[in-house]
Amino acid sequence: MQATITLEYDNEKIAEAVASAVSPDNFKTPVGLTVKTILRKNAVVTEIAAEGKMATFIATMDDLLSSVTVAEKTVKAIQER
Repeated sequence: MQATITLEYDNEKIAEAVASAVSPDNFKTPVGLTVKTILRKNAVVTEIAAEGKMATFIATMDDLLSSVTVAEKTVKAIQER
């Protein structure tokens, strides 16, 4: 199973902050699961590949999107200061 999630932002600075926040997930994955997040101008692109259980694949996407939401809220809070 594979998925590519692309999230576009108003500018590169916001995209960079979000990508940095979720990039540690690239390194701590179980065997059979890969998560790769890269920055492309004002977009954060995450590729997820999983061998095995659909539940693991879905949970990984859910975890990623939860982390992105926290990063976006943090960036917004900082910008409002």
